[in-house]
Amino acid sequence: QVQLVESGGGLVQAGESLRLSCAASGIILPISTMAWYRQAPGTERELVADIDRSGITNYADSVKGRFTISRNNAKNTVTLQMNRLKPEDTSVYYCNVKLRLATYWGRGTQVTVSA
Repeated sequence: QVQLVESGGGLVQAGESLRLSCAASGIILPISTMAWYRQAPGTERELVADIDRSGITNYADSVKGRFTISRNNAKNTVTLQMNRLKPEDTSVYYCNVKLRLATYWGRGTQVTVSA
């Protein structure tokens, strides 16, 4: 059974940092893309950052220069280092992994940034 377990969310003040981690288990086929999405109340889920198997990354304009995504292919883990957090980064953050024929989501972890 595939499981994505996220950790690292919490409450911080603006300007501080958080590191989100996601560990995927139960996956025996190669993961092509690993990503973080976020969704605030009343908004659509949006892509924050993704990284392909070769390490090529993609970021939302709103987080470029502040967030860094990385992955460990051997351990099937993905992390999101979030620096200089802003109140508008407050959301539930979801881990996402894409295989050739399937996509999986974590349950989400809350990130709250106070002004």
